Amino acid sequence: MQAKSPFVIAAIAALAPGLALADADHGGVKQPVDRGPANADYEPAFPEQANAPKMEATEVAVETFADGLERPWGLAPLPEGGYLVTERPGRLRHVSAEGEVGEPITGLPEIDAREQGGLLDVTLSPEFGSDRMVYFTYAKPVDGGVATAAARGTLTEDMTALEGVEDIFVQGPPANAPMHYGSRITFDGEGHVFITTGEHFTDEYREMAQDITNTYGVVVRLNPDGSVPEDNPFVGQEGEDAIWSYGHRNIQGAAIQPSTGDYWTIEHGPAGGDELNRPEPGANYGWPKVSYGLRYDGEPVGIGEPRAEGMEEPVYYWDPVIAPGGMAFYEGDAFEGWEGDLVIASLVPGEVVRLDINEEGLVVGEEALVGGNGRVRDVEIADDGSVLFLIDSEAGAIMRMSPKE
Repeated sequence: MQAKSPFVIAAIAALAPGLALADADHGGVKQPVDRGPANADYEPAFPEQANAPKMEATEVAVETFADGLERPWGLAPLPEGGYLVTERPGRLRHVSAEGEVGEPITGLPEIDAREQGGLLDVTLSPEFGSDRMVYFTYAKPVDGGVATAAARGTLTEDMTALEGVEDIFVQGPPANAPMHYGSRITFDGEGHVFITTGEHFTDEYREMAQDITNTYGVVVRLNPDGSVPEDNPFVGQEGEDAIWSYGHRNIQGAAIQPSTGDYWTIEHGPAGGDELNRPEPGANYGWPKVSYGLRYDGEPVGIGEPRAEGMEEPVYYWDPVIAPGGMAFYEGDAFEGWEGDLVIASLVPGEVVRLDINEEGLVVGEEALVGGNGRVRDVEIADDGSVLFLIDSEAGAIMRMSPKE
């Protein structure tokens, strides 16, 4: 990605994060959100790629919408009101519009809930009103280890069971490391479903994110029944036909931008280097050859550079990290001036992060909002424009964020 119409303010922010930034519009001082010192000393490839100016603080009120959940991971709104929520230990629950949490929904497959595995994301078929189909991702035990998998099943009218559950995708080959599964599942509005995966973290598997003959560290694009669209970039070539893009580390956020229809993702970096991307078909996003972060031991990643020929630049990156979870583009009237902004769950330090994205697809402002009492795993925009977000803990909850009156 190339920079377009660079702003002087953002340029100073990116190249000298510690300096105060003159705000031409307000005559004040704008600095990036303060999250502490960076891990690496890399400079961004273009001005708006990092350290966007901190936006004016939004005054919010936060309340508990539903509690009594264990490690909630994914949240999906139901058209008739209420939500489906996953619990990573392997439970899917219905939460009513009033916040009442139902008993576990039956019919799920066997799930491996060790380490970072378990029942992960959930979303509804675009035709849910007629087919009642629910799609979800999970850590699947397979011969030789575990794999990120995506499945679907029909939700009964009484919200108590999934029927006819079948896998539509199983990552390959199996891994013996129950880490870095991805995984978000997202419909693009054009008859396709995107599924994100991770590269299972360890040195044994990490390099596989650069090999398109497997599905480690990739975005997968499928038809809803699991078949491969004929226009996928690697169809008819050597490689996995299901792959849309590759060279990713651990993608745990994904969303379709309403104004453009573009597909966006956000992935965990190591020590620094969380990335916001707009994955293009067939493109290589660099992991683990290049990164804007460092290894956890402080050593360089890959070739020791943040960029290389033939590898795509992230739209935006963070150093230090926000440890991203789910994300959603804001549509609603509750928060004035938020329309079209990107709202992101942050596990560390436990925030809801808002990004202002301009018409050219560049990040021109950032805000860190109060999260709650723990790691924020997923976000959804409610019908009334409030923001619902999941607290990922043993005593987990769905929280509601609204403008402070």
